[in-house]
Amino acid sequence: MNMPPTIDGLVALDHWGLIRARGADAVSFLQGQLTNDVATLSQSRARLAGFCSAKGRLQASFVVWKLADDELLLACAASVLPATLKRLSMFVLRARCKLSDASAELQLLGAAGATATRWTNELPVWARRAIEGGSMLRLPDVDGLPRVMLALDSELALPEAPALARNAWHLLEVRSGIPLIVAATVDQFVPQMLNYEVVGGVDFQKGCYPGQEVVARSQYRGTIKRRMFLFDCDAQLSAGQEVFHSDDAGQPAGMIVNAASHLDRPGCAALVEVKLTALESGSLHAGEGGGAALHRAALPYALPSEAALRA
Repeated sequence: MNMPPTIDGLVALDHWGLIRARGADAVSFLQGQLTNDVATLSQSRARLAGFCSAKGRLQASFVVWKLADDELLLACAASVLPATLKRLSMFVLRARCKLSDASAELQLLGAAGATATRWTNELPVWARRAIEGGSMLRLPDVDGLPRVMLALDSELALPEAPALARNAWHLLEVRSGIPLIVAATVDQFVPQMLNYEVVGGVDFQKGCYPGQEVVARSQYRGTIKRRMFLFDCDAQLSAGQEVFHSDDAGQPAGMIVNAASHLDRPGCAALVEVKLTALESGSLHAGEGGGAALHRAALPYALPSEAALRA
């Protein structure tokens, strides 16, 4: 399914928040906490990164960019920000790094369609550009539609642009195939279960971080038995909702990661983490074995061979 070509405009990303990391050790501190390489991040780029528990389960997912050699911003779901900020702060110890909630200082906005093209100017995906009052990040296109994220001084007036429906942005996020950890899914997934290494959120060469051994073991010992896929459903779904296989109504086969309503018909699109074996036969259903059926759709990127993952 392609997105309606009329999607265009600007919307406040109220479901996102911002953490600021500032200080002489900000980069080295985050390098030891996140799944991706922060040390090599330039001020002209942004990166995905995760924050894991000691068991390798994602506590938060970030878009990270650098404002200066001693200052970075981390965008994450607003619902996980307070707990994530508290937990990260516990590890600062003697590092010269101050972490703070910057959500009130900077407004996060999403632009899509023709409105987004005014900032992209053929920039590559995950490029970061300094603009008046803040930063512009080029996000991956979705079904041919360009997207950008803006982080602007909260005192600035919003750029002139058509209003974009909030659900239209949510749908673009889901169909991008890039997961967002929210409160309902904290501590549920090893990064590979959400294809996080496929979309560029994990660097296996960067060195230690919480849960790194578990994440590396999953990658190199062929223990990835679950993956995230895109599905359509005629009913409404929500993050954290369990899904069941038609042949085993008593045992969950997966979980909804993110979901958003369709714009042109009833139901929704959803990113669903699921056992690979559950895709071989039968059907998947939301909430219970006899719940609304999930219909697999195409992700915008290729996954490693499912057969190889089960070997």
